[in-house]
Amino acid sequence: MPNAYISGTGFFVPPKIVTNDDLSVYMNTTDSWIRERTGIIERRYVEKGVGPSDLAIPAANDALKAAGLSVKDIDFIIFATCTPDYYIPGSGCLLQEKMGFNEIGVLDIRVQCSGFVYGLSIADQYIKTGEFNNILLIGAEVQSTAMDLSDHGRDTAVIFGDGAGAAVISATSEKRGILSTHMHSEGKFLKELWVEAPASKQGRPRILPEHLDQGKQYLKMNGKEVFRHAILRFIEVINECLLANNLSIDDINMLIPHQANLRITQMIQKKLDLSDSQVFSNVHKYGNTTAASIPIALAEAINEGKIIKGDTVVFASFGSGFTWASSIMEW
Repeated sequence: MPNAYISGTGFFVPPKIVTNDDLSVYMNTTDSWIRERTGIIERRYVEKGVGPSDLAIPAANDALKAAGLSVKDIDFIIFATCTPDYYIPGSGCLLQEKMGFNEIGVLDIRVQCSGFVYGLSIADQYIKTGEFNNILLIGAEVQSTAMDLSDHGRDTAVIFGDGAGAAVISATSEKRGILSTHMHSEGKFLKELWVEAPASKQGRPRILPEHLDQGKQYLKMNGKEVFRHAILRFIEVINECLLANNLSIDDINMLIPHQANLRITQMIQKKLDLSDSQVFSNVHKYGNTTAASIPIALAEAINEGKIIKGDTVVFASFGSGFTWASSIMEW
């Protein structure tokens, strides 16, 4: 049975930088207020007409280059996003056409911030069964257009940004790669972090003028509840993957958590007694890019030489749903 490993990574963020001071033009906030609560200094926003499939192209090209592969070598595409270019079809089909892939299958998954780790789990199974040899996994988001840039949406709007990360998952006969993945959900908390409209259960039409007036098309978040649950689930799911592989905290060379909030990352680090060298964070530069945050951070960590062959790397995520997940691998 082959093992699945990450043979190449890449990322792309739009060139438009939006600072905390820029946001203060639209809402009653300050740079110090945002930094204190989130650790975020700036984020990236797309220009009008750019979707997650567009952001995914340069990220995918870099991942393919790093893996030494071309579009013709890819057997399957997994596209993780909660902000697709269109309601129908998924962004995977758009990426397939734009990049000229063969008529391969595409799978769009929507588990928000956990999208990349869930995607790793899917890719791992396809590789280990011998179904595919090379899978392109994308995490890409355009969150900026889902933000209410006003005082009413301030607590959420300051957190999120746009970007894309990509990884090529390949088969190998070496004893390396993905050791295990672990996925969970708890749907009773769906309204703590959600977009209420448009909704198919609304009937015709799926969104009404009064919904727009009430701001139901914007992302809403109960920050205190999300923070509380995130700390608990992050720690649980990190320990779960270590236990499953008879490893300890000391065995972790690099933890890459979903880049939700610097305070969350710092709390996890403190509770698990991890050193600064064991945890990677770039939320200060890009904000929360949801499904894109882990692959962006992974690509940066590799580019900076912070992950080398033989390292034990852990990914962990928590987000809307609630969903949470982890994956552990030998690099």
